[in-house]
Amino acid sequence: MQSDNATPGSVRPGGRTARVREAVLQAAGDLLAERGFAHLDLTEVAARAEVGKTTAYRRWRNSTGLVADLLVDMAEQSLPHADTGSLLGDLTANARLVAKTLTDPRQGRLFQAVIAAATCDETAAAALRRFYDIRLTEWSPCIVAAIARGEIPAGTDARAVLTAVSAPLYYRLLASGDPIDDEAASTAAIAAAQAAAAGIFTKAAKTPTTHKDS
Repeated sequence: MQSDNATPGSVRPGGRTARVREAVLQAAGDLLAERGFAHLDLTEVAARAEVGKTTAYRRWRNSTGLVADLLVDMAEQSLPHADTGSLLGDLTANARLVAKTLTDPRQGRLFQAVIAAATCDETAAAALRRFYDIRLTEWSPCIVAAIARGEIPAGTDARAVLTAVSAPLYYRLLASGDPIDDEAASTAAIAAAQAAAAGIFTKAAKTPTTHKDS
């Protein structure tokens, strides 16, 4: 049985509880995509999911608890990392996956809503960090394999490389409004791969050199 003090999303349910969770998260994602976090109401989510309001509040407590569990579910449902045999191939696959997610009519709006929530609510921010931690951990073996093949230097920071791939695409979503197309995805992957090969993301490269006056 789930403890009343458990963090939303920290316990994996089964049976009827799993079906309830699936219905509620689907409804929550739909409402987030339609209206944004500011208008996410747990009572309305429960009604749309055809779940008792008491059940919803007992399990998720509030809107931010619901967002936290939604992000856990999204991370679990996301595709595993690629294994194309080359760093550029793997990073291109990663970039295209991010681009596909951000340009999806539902998922793109959903991410915008969740990111907006994270700017003003620490629970949502912590959930968003957990989501990206899961995804970076999943894709980090691509960088480890590239090091083993000799494509990039030992000590390359896997998370820094992967962040360099997705960051330009999120910038387009949240700031510039430029197209998130295959060209943008390919360019992000190429830039990150070339920077990694040049040693930009090694731990030594991130250590500033200090010069003392003689």
